[in-house]
Amino acid sequence: MALKSFKYPIPHVTYLVKRKLWAQVLFALFLGLITGMVLGPEFGIVEKETTEIITDWLSIPANLFLKIIQMIIVPLIFASIIRGLTSSGSLEQLQKMGLGASLYFVATTAIALTIGIIVVTTIMPGNFIDSSLIRESFGIEDLEPVQNTEMSILDIPQSIVGIVPSNPLASFMSGEMLSIIVFAIIVGVSMITLPKESSKPILDLLESVQKITLKVVSWAMRLAPFAAFGLMTGITSKLGLSALSGLGAYMLTVVIGLFAMIFVYMLIIKFFTKRPLFSTFAMMKDAQLLAFSTSSSAAVMPLSIKTAEEKMKIKPKVSQFIIPLGATINMDGTALYQIVAVFFLAQLFSIDLGFTTILLISLTALAASIGAPSAPGTGIVILSTILIAAGIPPVAVVLLLGVDRILDMTRTMVNVTGDLTACLFFDNRIKEDKPPEKKL
Repeated sequence: MALKSFKYPIPHVTYLVKRKLWAQVLFALFLGLITGMVLGPEFGIVEKETTEIITDWLSIPANLFLKIIQMIIVPLIFASIIRGLTSSGSLEQLQKMGLGASLYFVATTAIALTIGIIVVTTIMPGNFIDSSLIRESFGIEDLEPVQNTEMSILDIPQSIVGIVPSNPLASFMSGEMLSIIVFAIIVGVSMITLPKESSKPILDLLESVQKITLKVVSWAMRLAPFAAFGLMTGITSKLGLSALSGLGAYMLTVVIGLFAMIFVYMLIIKFFTKRPLFSTFAMMKDAQLLAFSTSSSAAVMPLSIKTAEEKMKIKPKVSQFIIPLGATINMDGTALYQIVAVFFLAQLFSIDLGFTTILLISLTALAASIGAPSAPGTGIVILSTILIAAGIPPVAVVLLLGVDRILDMTRTMVNVTGDLTACLFFDNRIKEDKPPEKKL
């Protein structure tokens, strides 16, 4: 009888791994962690050159996955935003949702920045590390803080004008997401004002484009577990577990802040959407795990739309407008990470941040998170700009490169969770705009 108790769990696990994407990704991440440890410095079994060759080959599925997503993400975003705008039905309703989305995204990003400042000033992770040893080991012991070169008020008008693309084709070719979104919004709004007969052929074409891109994404999803395995193997083999311990306090601070932001999303779901928390987050797990494994909000966007519409039963006019927009300008996790990183480095290099400087870097982080490319590793690049505003040597980001990938995975998961939460919020708000169905 005792043996029978083990009859069902093992097949159940096997079923999950075979049938569920989230289970496949989780299993692949675990295997990648083990494989990376074997290839990495902890075991010392494999030479460094051999390890690099192996991880390069293992990263092929991840690179293919990201390339496929990058290949179709521009037409998918363009088609989804226009169809989402036109499905609103009227310019009045569109104005209501568009203005509301903008205010919502700015508000949640401000909350994320506030959480980041509170957490990092409470824990003070920079005080847990000997800065002299860090400077020496990274070869930056003789650097002096750079001059503050923040953006002046005279630069703001040109920056605003630069958002509107003078050549949309050039924006499409270079992948400038914010310019593409602005162009799509302009086209979508103009199509609402036209008679339906005039806009229907273009809408039919965009619907076909959207279906084709989603089909390509479904093929790419088959590579997701292999991509997760390759990425985790490469990360662990290069860093090693012991190398992460020195920056453990910084990592813990970022993670605490990110989970505090998750708690904010839970409050939004609980009090503004009236949905059960456990089942709602269970619906998000596929998108969250894919975000964690790929570190790209853009890569998860098609799955986020599918999750919102098929599992959460969110109206397409909401999901197809909010998610593509949120994948570009709703970067709560990225903003929180950036503010924590700046304060951490300021503490490490004993740089005092006054109120004006804190306000400046907060506004810079807010602006940098809006329109940031939703691709792996972009957060660390944007961080260099914010460091200049804080008077910290930009080369100090080399201290964070070792652990950035892991934190990138976590903050991307928060970004995607924020997009899905925004969908729930606005789907609940426009319920009263839906006319009641007539009974036959």
